[in-house]
Amino acid sequence: MIERRQFMISAAAFGLLSGPLRAQAPAKAIKIGLLINGGPGPSPGGKPVIETFQSEFAKLGYVEGSSFALEPRYARGQLDRLPALATELTQLGVDVILTLGGPASRAAKDATSTIPIVFSIVTNPLALGLVASMERPAGNVTGITSLDPEQADRQVALLRRVLPNLTCVGILSDDTIPGADASGLAPIERANAAAARKLGIEPIVRKVAGGPSPDYATVLDDMQKNGAEALLVLEVPMPLRDGKIVAEAAATRRMPTIFPGGEFHTGGLISYGTSVRNTWPRMVELADRILRGTKPGEIPVETESRRVLTVNQKTASAIGLTIPDELLKQADRIID
Repeated sequence: MIERRQFMISAAAFGLLSGPLRAQAPAKAIKIGLLINGGPGPSPGGKPVIETFQSEFAKLGYVEGSSFALEPRYARGQLDRLPALATELTQLGVDVILTLGGPASRAAKDATSTIPIVFSIVTNPLALGLVASMERPAGNVTGITSLDPEQADRQVALLRRVLPNLTCVGILSDDTIPGADASGLAPIERANAAAARKLGIEPIVRKVAGGPSPDYATVLDDMQKNGAEALLVLEVPMPLRDGKIVAEAAATRRMPTIFPGGEFHTGGLISYGTSVRNTWPRMVELADRILRGTKPGEIPVETESRRVLTVNQKTASAIGLTIPDELLKQADRIID
C-alpha cells in the first residue's frame, strides 16, 4: 500500500508553495550540513537517510559535487557529541543545516543564530525552544513536526484492544530528552503516562542511558518484574535508533509492543501514529526555498497529520497473541 504524507500548512504558506519549482538550483555552490542523532544506517524505508537527501536535491536541479555538497555529521547515539558537531558545521560555513531529532535540532540552534536550520523528528518544537510559534517561527529555524496530541491516548487504547485485561504497561524512553519536571519525566513521558492512567492502566516509565549500547534487557526485565504486560516505545533517540533490538528483546519476553508510526520495520507487534520517514523530501523542499531567499522565520512549521496503523501478524504468532479481526480491518498495513 502506498502511503501518502499529509501536512497541515497555513493558507499563507500554501500560497508560497503552490507555484512550480524552478528547474535549476541557485548558481552558487552551496554546502548543506546534516546533523543526525544516530548513524548513517538504513532509514525505516530501507534507504540510508543521506541517499534520500541526495536524490531529493537532485530532483530540484542540484548537482552534487558541482552546485552542492552534503556535509553529514552523525552523533551515533552519543548525544553529548552534538554540540561539538554542530559547531563544526558552523565553522565549515554551511549554508543550511538539516537536523534529525530534537537533541540535534537544539544543538544546531545553540550553535548558530544565523545559519538556517530545517528540522524533522521533533515532537514539540515549541517545548524545545526551537521556534517562537508554529505559524511564525521568527528565528533561523523551521521544519516539520510529528506533534500529535492524541497519539498517546490512541496508542494506549490500541494496546487495550489487543489486551482487554491490560493493567500495567511499560513505557520506554531514554535520558537524553530535555524538559523533565520534579518527577523526573519529560513532556512526552508525562503525556504517555497520563494516557495510561486515563484507562486505568498503571504506567511504568523507564529510561535507558544514551550511548552506543543501552541496556534494554535490564530495563525490560525491570518492567516485567514490576508488572508490565506490554511495552509502549516512545519516539525518542535511543529506542528509535535501536527499534529492532528493542522489538527482539520484547518478543523474547513475550511482551506485546507498540511503536511510533512508520516503525513497522522493527518487527514490533504494532506501529501507530504519524510517520517521520516521508518528511525528508519536504525538508529538502524547505531548504530549497530558503536557499532561494525565503527567511526560515517566515516559513510556518508544518505538522505531519496522517496516522498509519501497521500490525505484524508474524510477531503476534511468535508471542502467542491473536489480533482482533476488527483491528486488522482497520490496519493500513498487515505484515504476515
